[in-house]
Amino acid sequence: MEFSSVILTTGGSVGFFRLVNLGVSKLPMPESACRNEWKWRNISTSVVHSLITAVWAVLCFFLHPQMAEDLIETHSVFSHALVSFSIGYFIYDFFDMVLSQKLSQSWELLFHHIVVITCFGLSVLSCRYVGFAVVALLVEINSVFLHLRQILRMASLATGTLYRVNSMINLGTYVVFRINTLAWMTRWLVLNRDKVPLLAYTLGSVGMAIMTAMNIVLFYRLLRSDFLKSSTREAKKEKEM
Repeated sequence: MEFSSVILTTGGSVGFFRLVNLGVSKLPMPESACRNEWKWRNISTSVVHSLITAVWAVLCFFLHPQMAEDLIETHSVFSHALVSFSIGYFIYDFFDMVLSQKLSQSWELLFHHIVVITCFGLSVLSCRYVGFAVVALLVEINSVFLHLRQILRMASLATGTLYRVNSMINLGTYVVFRINTLAWMTRWLVLNRDKVPLLAYTLGSVGMAIMTAMNIVLFYRLLRSDFLKSSTREAKKEKEM
């Protein structure tokens, strides 16, 4: 893709997610979610991004399997467009949070978005490591269930069967598509150190370290909230009986 195409795709993505957000605001909202209307719209928009990106990332490797053998140079226009599209979403979401939340409430996600925009931006502009970026976007498969978890909680549906099933799928896909994917990417970076320029290697290593730390902390929070606490409550109920 030429530079103009990258700008068009990224800019179009920013506009698309702005329209999605506006569209969500026109739809009915659970009464319990009205306390934080912005968060409901933001998470709903994130679900749309995750669904599109998850399917798109899988299709990239299905339609262009040779990309899996060379994550540095080999890529298709389809995969390049995916990374550009995702940059647009992260730019949109960055400014949505900056304009709607206090820094103390969103600094972790803002920092995450800066790292992703920087790494993906260098990839699409240099037309290198696009395959590596697409591998990183496989985490969006888990993000579908991660965002759905937040929607269910905001809709006061955190005690039903649907929530429990989603929690189990969320934790399973978290291990497979977040922790395992990040571990594989880190291993790949180390094994291919001689093929990667120092700047790209340093940026990639720092980015992987930050993402790994953030994901381990989030995994513990999910485990504690959805499984450890519920187990404790059940144990207390059994003692009372």
